[in-house]
Amino acid sequence: MHAHHSVQVLIARQGEFVVSDAAGTKVPCRAAVIPADVAHAVPRGVANGEMVHLAAESEDGVELCRSLGRSRCAAAWVAAGSALVEDLGDDEWWADGLPYARSNVRHPALASALRLLPELIEAGPVRLRETACAVGVSESRLSHLFSEEIGLAFRPYVRWLRMSRAIDRIALGHSLTDAAHAAGFFDDAQFARVCDTTFGLSPALLMREMRLSVES
Repeated sequence: MHAHHSVQVLIARQGEFVVSDAAGTKVPCRAAVIPADVAHAVPRGVANGEMVHLAAESEDGVELCRSLGRSRCAAAWVAAGSALVEDLGDDEWWADGLPYARSNVRHPALASALRLLPELIEAGPVRLRETACAVGVSESRLSHLFSEEIGLAFRPYVRWLRMSRAIDRIALGHSLTDAAHAAGFFDDAQFARVCDTTFGLSPALLMREMRLSVES
């Protein structure tokens, strides 16, 4: 079981995979939409498929989960996936043409913090107090904005951002060590632990088994 701060779309190009929720319900399917921050597992995959992670705070991520909410039920994820691929042709990729950068964040201080954080994570520890000062709000106010609009507290969000940065680096051809250091992890071991709890996969498996594409 694992959970990540992104809306995940899974689509099998051939055959079916299996998704499992925290209650242990397993559902075979061709497609699924899994909300952000919800525990799940994929006990059986497919050799050829599409896996898309959309930022939970993006317009695309919000729209995709508008009716799904944060459902913890595998059957609901599969129903949403079925609707998604209803008109998808065999030779079409669902993610083609997605405008990944559209943000749904409303408060200007939070938007400024989200723009600032990618620059800070490479420098080392990132502290809420310093970030709040940089964007001109109190520490408590920024903390509240993260919980209210992002749906995740500041520290877990920074950890998610580090993981996203590391995966981006791997997709661009960097080694595991370089990716871990660029994202501000202490070492490869810490990166591997966070990757496993976030994606249910080790960094080595990500490099070996998947062709990764980064859009920003």
